[in-house]
Amino acid sequence: MGLEQAQALYDLVRGDEQLTRALFRQALQDPQGTLDQLLAIADAKGLEVSREDITAYLNTSADDATRQWLVKARGGL
Repeated sequence: MGLEQAQALYDLVRGDEQLTRALFRQALQDPQGTLDQLLAIADAKGLEVSREDITAYLNTSADDATRQWLVKARGGL
């Protein structure tokens, strides 16, 4: 269930281009803060998702564009 909730969260974020850009910029500066923000968004939307669920989803289920985004966020541009 956790990965399904993380997928739903990802779909919400991906559907909002402005939010996606803001989270990307934040991830470059503060990856942990970005996770906190994602958890807050999930909570506001009634999604039961943990930090571990988000990380597992991004590491295993995300599409190629998201994986590329993560590489940039983790290692800088």
